[in-house]
Amino acid sequence: MAARIGGSVLVTGSNRGIGLELVRQLAESTSAPAQIFAACRDLYGAQALKELAQRHPQLLTILRLDVADPVSISEASRVVGDKLIDGSLNLIINNAAINGPAMNNGNNHPGTLAVTGKKEMVDLFVTNAVGPMLIAKEFRSYLQKAADQSGPVTTGMSCSRAAIINISTLLSSVEKCPETFSMAPMYPYRASKAALNMLTCCLAEDFQRDGILVMAIHPGWVKTDMGGPHAPVKTEDSAKGILHVMSTLTEKHNGSLLDWEGNGIPW
Repeated sequence: MAARIGGSVLVTGSNRGIGLELVRQLAESTSAPAQIFAACRDLYGAQALKELAQRHPQLLTILRLDVADPVSISEASRVVGDKLIDGSLNLIINNAAINGPAMNNGNNHPGTLAVTGKKEMVDLFVTNAVGPMLIAKEFRSYLQKAADQSGPVTTGMSCSRAAIINISTLLSSVEKCPETFSMAPMYPYRASKAALNMLTCCLAEDFQRDGILVMAIHPGWVKTDMGGPHAPVKTEDSAKGILHVMSTLTEKHNGSLLDWEGNGIPW
């Protein structure tokens, strides 16, 4: 079961993989949040998510949110604002991401320079970095209200107070690139997630005065549609680890990058 994550939670990319498992574990926790908003781009293909919502109709709300579409993000913000019990949102998990057609098609050399063009770079940058930025901008007022209700900033930061968690990757680490590049070049994915890391640091500096925690988590190499069948980490184990790490976060973790087991990763 999930570790204690209170209040209201928004999870993007929740129709499959890690996002779906995060929502499932949160919903089935004995100390579930008061509200869970499960967002995804394709509602028609979200059968597993719909079945989960049917089992938790008072807790779970499904909404359409395409992180590559500013209009969709604004509309999702409006829908969430209308449904929030007290107008406050405690936690956003920016999980939605893409890794490019080469990787998704099972190419043995995903994202090499030879198969990377402008479209691949731009598409991944928009989804993996611009989308989370726009979400932070659109939903900021709900997070601020949650933080204000928890008392002065001096009382500390946490995911139960107000937080944004960006799902990043070990492959985004500039320092670790010499160790990881040969097994997965993935130019667009690495560059877009490195941009997400900088966004995380900028938001952490910007939002800390409001008592809003912002940090990033690497979920591991997970056995999902994105990670592939040979990945060593089960989806349920990754989600459980992510939720546990989130439950332990304080202001000292603001602007940091940790893995799903709580270990620090250099930028």
